Amino acid sequence: MFGSAVPSSVAPMTLRTAYTLPEGVMKGTTTVGLVCKDGVVLGTERRATYYGGFIASKTAQKLFRIDDRIGATIAGGVGDAQSLIRTLRAEAALYRLRRTAPMTVEGATTLLSNILNGNRYFPYYVGMLVGGVDGNGHHLYSLDADGGAISDKFGSMGSGSTIAYGLLEEAYEDSLTLSEGADVALRALTAAMKRDANSGNGYLLATISEKEFHEHSEEEIKRRLGKLKIPVP
Repeated sequence: MFGSAVPSSVAPMTLRTAYTLPEGVMKGTTTVGLVCKDGVVLGTERRATYYGGFIASKTAQKLFRIDDRIGATIAGGVGDAQSLIRTLRAEAALYRLRRTAPMTVEGATTLLSNILNGNRYFPYYVGMLVGGVDGNGHHLYSLDADGGAISDKFGSMGSGSTIAYGLLEEAYEDSLTLSEGADVALRALTAAMKRDANSGNGYLLATISEKEFHEHSEEEIKRRLGKLKIPVP
């Protein structure tokens, strides 16, 4: 789900819930995350659509580096998601300056959870995955618009998530390496793009290990797709 101005015909915010998107807000996405034995994989596709099915963007940025070893994916209103990403990046940088140590994945997730929960009556229209590596291990959290945070081995957000989950459930194993996890993420995104009209137009992929946050280039992704025998979009 990705925002534009809300039409005057939309009911007052007090009559809406955190899951009722107003007309005119861009929507449609599939994001995935996996915890692997040597790190975390985050992936998204690149399409954003307006209410009614119009493709608003074919190059939407839905995967972000938050700190050296923490990343996040977004689904929801563009303005809301971008605002949260800017806040989280700033807080992570301030934490590092004040404490001369990086923020933990749990700390970043808790901060986001508190912001979302504190605004649940005037909600941010977002669903996010936050993943990364810290001194406590490898972590992935999913967050909803009410601020609920769930830790899991793998997760998906967005309109194509129900399709992606089918493949993730089948293919996920605790023993996956980052490389194997990256392939699973691409397969899950591909499955979603084949059946969800609001998902498509390419891939974004990042692998996070103790050594680095690696954002895969288009060429790297194309090579992986070729080995998986997935047509390059």
